[in-house]
Amino acid sequence: MSISTSHQVHITSDGQLHIDSEPQLVPNAIDPSQVALQVLHIEAAGSGLPVLAHVRDDRSNSIFDIQVMPDGTTQAPDPEAAVGTPIAAPGTDPFARLAAAQAAGRHHDFSTAIPAADQILQHLTSERGATAKETLEVAQFRADLAFLSGDYAYSTSSWTWLALAWYDKLGPHRKRTQIAASNAAAAWIQLPPTEAIVSATDLVNMLLEVTAPERTETMRGQIEARLQQLTT
Repeated sequence: MSISTSHQVHITSDGQLHIDSEPQLVPNAIDPSQVALQVLHIEAAGSGLPVLAHVRDDRSNSIFDIQVMPDGTTQAPDPEAAVGTPIAAPGTDPFARLAAAQAAGRHHDFSTAIPAADQILQHLTSERGATAKETLEVAQFRADLAFLSGDYAYSTSSWTWLALAWYDKLGPHRKRTQIAASNAAAAWIQLPPTEAIVSATDLVNMLLEVTAPERTETMRGQIEARLQQLTT
């Protein structure tokens, strides 16, 4: 299997994140490994090919390789993987514009990446439908941008909707559904109190619907604990 690119990921002992020696912004209370995965997912989704990462985490003195897939999942690297060149989409295809938007997002140029992603998403929704596979994949890219740019309200609502959409499309216990559900919860934890209280019911209902309750028990416990703190 070909891969898109290979990157060096370094997490320092104090939690700073560098990708290919470039410092990355890590929002407060967010694990730098999660930010790294979302940055690499943006690239994988944009290219349509897996992205290989060589990770050194000084916090645990660990060194390992992972492969980030276009659907957001991770797996052990393919020993026969080689860097490949994605097949270019036709100029009239909105996916041809994803490479530029993905590159902008990779460098935290959100003022460029977000409007481009919104335009592509609007076009695909109109042409192919809100729940077409291609539309959902671009919606994931947009949700990643929201999280990385600190727009946790958009990220929470988007990932909540994506989890339900993937559940309806693929059925229960699929990785895309589980990743979307987990990302929704991670974004919700970052919301300010007023917004968190308003969106909590939709989030918990989604978690109960898309997978077996025991699979989301830990996440729901964290949500309920925060809600109790916010409402007492």
